[in-house]
Amino acid sequence: MINSSDFSRSSAQIIKYPIITDKATRLLENNQYSFVVDRYSNKITIKSAIEYLFNVKVIKINTCRLPRKQKRVGKYVGWKPQYKKAIVTLSEGDIINLFTDS
Repeated sequence: MINSSDFSRSSAQIIKYPIITDKATRLLENNQYSFVVDRYSNKITIKSAIEYLFNVKVIKINTCRLPRKQKRVGKYVGWKPQYKKAIVTLSEGDIINLFTDS
């Protein structure tokens, strides 16, 4: 049995940060939110982490692993790391407040 403090810590490690791009803001109209998640997490753990952290009901999750990309600065070559993206669809009426009201 997992107590709430252990689950809270693991949920914060699964969901890293939200993705805020043009496409992600268009998806907000369909009640879909994009997050960067831990590379080794699956849809079940992502769903439970989102429901625990934001107190919402998740209907569907789409995930994709994006490859690492080569970046060049002058003569130096480096790599952007690989990451996993999750697009979460919430039930009607549930929202996640990504932007603070000022």
